[in-house]
Amino acid sequence: MSAAKSFLAADLGASSGRVMDCRWDGARFALEELHRFPNGGVRIASSLHWDALRIWSEMQNALLKFRAARSQAPAGIGVDAWGVDYCLLDERERLIANPHHYRDPRTNGVPAAMSSVLTARELFHSTGNQTSEINTAFQLASMVAQQDPQLHAAQTLLMMPDFFAFLLCGAKNVEYTEATTTELYNMRARRWSREIMAGFGIPSHIFPEVVMPGTVLGDLRANVRADLGFAAPFPCIAVASHDTASAVAAIPGLDDESVFLSSGTWSLIGVPVAEPNLSDDAFTGGFTNEGASDGTALLMKNLAGLWILQECLRIWEAAGKHYEWADLEHAAAAAEPFQAFIDPADNAFLSPADMPFAVAGFCVRTGQPAPRSPGEFARCVFESLSFAYREVIENLEHIAGRRLTTIRLVGGGCLNRILCRMTADACGRPVIAGPVEAAALGNAMVQAVATGHLGGLAEGRSAIGSSIEFQSFEPTSGDAWQQAYARFKTVVARAREMERAASTA
Repeated sequence: MSAAKSFLAADLGASSGRVMDCRWDGARFALEELHRFPNGGVRIASSLHWDALRIWSEMQNALLKFRAARSQAPAGIGVDAWGVDYCLLDERERLIANPHHYRDPRTNGVPAAMSSVLTARELFHSTGNQTSEINTAFQLASMVAQQDPQLHAAQTLLMMPDFFAFLLCGAKNVEYTEATTTELYNMRARRWSREIMAGFGIPSHIFPEVVMPGTVLGDLRANVRADLGFAAPFPCIAVASHDTASAVAAIPGLDDESVFLSSGTWSLIGVPVAEPNLSDDAFTGGFTNEGASDGTALLMKNLAGLWILQECLRIWEAAGKHYEWADLEHAAAAAEPFQAFIDPADNAFLSPADMPFAVAGFCVRTGQPAPRSPGEFARCVFESLSFAYREVIENLEHIAGRRLTTIRLVGGGCLNRILCRMTADACGRPVIAGPVEAAALGNAMVQAVATGHLGGLAEGRSAIGSSIEFQSFEPTSGDAWQQAYARFKTVVARAREMERAASTA
């Protein structure tokens, strides 16, 4: 390992951030966590923000730890993060204000208000994105509607990972996979959609050049190197900077009969496709298209994931009831199966003030018994997620025209054995779980390809496959799971019909 090269992967999630030292010895990757820190929204009055400068400070702490432990500079550094959120810089390249969190209420009702300009279907056929209040397009449209002076002062928009790359090396670009999360990027024409920007009144001059994954952006700024004590320069690289794209890049064996499932705060489930699928079936099925690490696309669906239980834990903690994840898993395993289901895609679970109340309320509205104990809540969420995955996979098989026989699960959900096992049983397909730190590995692997240490993405995926251990969960589903799935679909259909009726009332 003395000749191993270090690629630093800053993997910034919506609930936690981490910087990993990914050591490449020519055959395998070895991961070492340099620094992990909590992340999340900061409420200021009625607004929700990200503390961007604290995140930057935590990244610098990680680099200081690396420099103290290693005699040589790393071979590169890359940043991946969540999508849709952005930072605005003024004419002197200064951050204008703390960026808003995608769950900030300023976008409530904005998509409906803008539908007279462009319908959700028209937006989909241009961008490949499903319309959502959290998307960049509607965040910016809300600023236009409010005549926000921050937007008037802005000269450059950078997505979250691009902003931290800018702080590292000074490059002002938006990376392709992040651009495709904005609902402002025309995936067919492969350019920013000036037409949508004009329709929404969004100034187009603030959008910089889009660069592809694997672009070497430049060496670290001299002052950053000096502040952190690095004698030698090293490059900052645009990886597949949307964390989902980085995670999918790290999945070995992702063939035409496999479906990926990135399980964490969100559940993202889909398949790679050569071109974005802009069909009416994909639109009505709720599927979205986002960029992949090789410049192609990922056809997928976003569902609320473990966020639902994370929020339950937060509410219980505030009430003085502390539970660890292991407690919830054990309690869920002991709870009575198939008592009640929720639709993880329901808007009720996007950002409620009280998540346990939202879960119980959904169950009551749909004629089911409300969970009472933490174990019953956890069992309800795990089973509902598993059945939601099956519903998405069955729709994907129809829309993509493929038979999908294997689920390749990555992310923090790999550590949740009961969810992995339930997913295999509910879907009737084997689940191959791993890697857990998929986004960090995909991040580092793209850096290794960009710097010539690997011959390409296929070689990189193979190397990742040799570097980690996987867990396999074979389905053991019987009639009980089949009957429960039929009940789940009935509950979900009832809830969606109630929502449609309420929206047209």
